[in-house]
Amino acid sequence: MTTPLLQMQTSALQIHEQLEYPESGLRKKVLFKDDHCQYTLICLAAGADIAEHSTPRNATVQVLAGRGELTISGQHISLEPGVFVVMPANEPHALNASENLAFLLTFH
Repeated sequence: MTTPLLQMQTSALQIHEQLEYPESGLRKKVLFKDDHCQYTLICLAAGADIAEHSTPRNATVQVLAGRGELTISGQHISLEPGVFVVMPANEPHALNASENLAFLLTFH
């Protein structure tokens, strides 16, 4: 079990200071988690893929840095800083990072 960086109290962090790109694949940091939601910072190395999968929870993706492509149920979405994506529960999705890519994944 990963310990979140933040606890349920007034707290803050500079999210860009938390970006750490692996040489290959991905790196995850759980920023905050409670009984209702989870905020995870995900950093992918250029060329990394996340194979198609689904999750039983609604989720959002907020792109912080880099570029890539997210495919949700056959729909291709270009990822770049500032893009915000809503992913309904149980929708098959996959991701490819064309360059180092960082995003905040939130489960609701």
